[in-house]
This record gives sequence, C-alpha cells and structure tokens, in this order.
Amino acid sequence: MKPKFPTVTIGLDLGDKKHAICVLNSAGEIIDERTITNHRESLRRLSQKYPGSRIAMEVGSHSPWISRFFKALGHEVFVANPRKLRAIYANNRKSDQSDAYMIARLARVDPTLLSPIEHSTEEAQRDLLQVKLRDNLVRQRVDIISSIRFTLKSMGVMVASPNTTCFTKRCRKSLAGVDPKLLAMCEPSLRVVDELTQSIRELERRIEELCAEAYPETEFLQQIPGVGPITALSFVLTIGDPARFDSMRDVAPYLGLVPKRDQSGETDRRLGISKAGDAYLRRLLVSAAQYILGPFGPDCDLKRHGLHLVARGGRGAKKKAVVAVARKLSVLMLTLWYREEIYEPLHNHSAAA
Repeated sequence: MKPKFPTVTIGLDLGDKKHAICVLNSAGEIIDERTITNHRESLRRLSQKYPGSRIAMEVGSHSPWISRFFKALGHEVFVANPRKLRAIYANNRKSDQSDAYMIARLARVDPTLLSPIEHSTEEAQRDLLQVKLRDNLVRQRVDIISSIRFTLKSMGVMVASPNTTCFTKRCRKSLAGVDPKLLAMCEPSLRVVDELTQSIRELERRIEELCAEAYPETEFLQQIPGVGPITALSFVLTIGDPARFDSMRDVAPYLGLVPKRDQSGETDRRLGISKAGDAYLRRLLVSAAQYILGPFGPDCDLKRHGLHLVARGGRGAKKKAVVAVARKLSVLMLTLWYREEIYEPLHNHSAAA
C-alpha cells in the first residue's frame, strides 16, 4: 500500500529571535526555505500561507506556546524530543536550516521517528511557573548564604550552618559580638536573604492554596510521608492525565528513573538512569526518596525496599537504593492518583501476612 504523505510539511528550528523553516510538498521537494522572526504575526502569516499543514519542531523554551498557537490555527503539530533525534546531532554540517530540513523530512515520512512529546496546557504551565520560581529563589538564597559563609571563613570567622530560614538571625548574633564592622559589610547580603525567605514563604503559601482549590487530587499524593504540596503539584502538572500510560509502571521511564541499556550481540550492559523527562520533578522525587530512607522516614514498604537494597551492599548501594525508591514512589503516586485510594504504608507486608 502506497504511503499517504501530507500535502505540506513544515520543519521549524526555533530560536530566540528567528526561526529557520523548511517547507516540503507531498513529493518531499523543498518549496520554501528561509527564516522568520519570532513574533506571533510572522507565525500567523506562515499559517495562512500553508493552512492545515503538518508542523514539527524541537522542544525548547518557545515550543510550548508556539505549538499551542499553531494547534489553535488548525495545524497538525508535533514537538520532537531532541534526546531521540540522533540523526540531527550526528550531522557533520549542522546548522539551523539543516535542522529544520531534517525535522521536516522525518515529520513527513513518519512523525513517530520524532518521539513526539505533549506539552501541558497554558493554565498548567502558569501554575507550574510558581513552583519553578520558588525553586529559583531557593537556589539564589543558597548561593548567597554560601557566599557569606565562605567570605567569613576567609576572615577567620566561623558561622554555624543552621536551617536556612534562621541563618540571618544566627549570623547577625555571631558577628555582633565578634566584629560589628564585618556585620555592617554583610548586612546588605543578609537583608537580601531575608527578602528571599519572605518571598519563598509567600510562594509556598500560594502553592498550598493552589493545591487545595484547583488540584484537590494532590491530597492523595500528600498522604505519602516526604511528599509535600510542591512535589505533589509538580507531579500532577507534569503528568497531566493519570490515564495517559498503558501501565502504571510506565511513569518511571517517562521521568527518566530507569537504567539505560546498551545491548549488542551477547553484550548487554546496564548503565545509569536515562534522565529523560522533567529534571526538576525527578529531583523532587529523589529528595522525597532520601527523606523516606532517612532517620525521620516512617516505616513503610518503600523504606523497607530501599533498606533491603542497601543491605545487599555493592558499589553505590545507597545511591542505587535512593533511585529505586524514587522509581517506586513515582509508580505509587500515579496509582493513588488514578485510583483515588487511601495510602497504606505497609500494604505489601500486610498482604503477605
């Protein structure tokens, strides 16, 4: 059976100021190849020139809104996963125009070759923005605190490292009795830390309100010790639909928490985790897994599984156990969300008993 190709296929290589485009007809011939500016009107004119066309682009900072923009105009849109596009990265004469051409050819022949991803809705992206902004502020606060401690250490003044929320109070108290002049020099940075802490608390309050008002399903996830509003909301907004996977276990590879595989002939090597998917959510899940395995984590199936892996020993046993717990945690969270179940910490062991 002769394959049916779209009438027009457009490959887009997105940039901050300009986008490289390559337009192919149904026979695979280039009928348009140029750059356009990164403005909605330029994109609208492209849409009007080739209405109903198939459009493909790589994932990037502009791909969420541009893909939604073209979908609203009636186009068939595919957002390619760059981690899977070896054909582009292996090009010895790589350029924006050649990337657009390669994307267009792959999209014309078989869009599944692009390993397309699905961006979240604009509302979900806006809600997740609060979580990401809080994370940015936390990182800035950590950097400033580290800078203050390093500077004081070089002056022979050691400041204890308490909880970040009370660092400025401890630092002022220590310096006031040791070197008031040094305190005066550090005061501008300490004030910035105080302002960042206040902003972080405000964002955390908004995130809690958002969970309660707009995303009540996060309550099922927060039943698990170590999973708070930030992790629960990030999980819900990143996954989008709990029914999107054929199996609950598929969420782990989607988030890059499964080992890579290098199999050829009789050689079958297990490598580190793939790190596919959302890096921030993966970091949150790993942090939750560390809490579960830590001294304050209550007894549960996840903790027993992780401790069992640690007890087996071997190279990097603790790190492997943390990743394994994070992997099981992602499956558990999706299951509780999809089935709207009550969390049973010792479900497996109680069933065995």
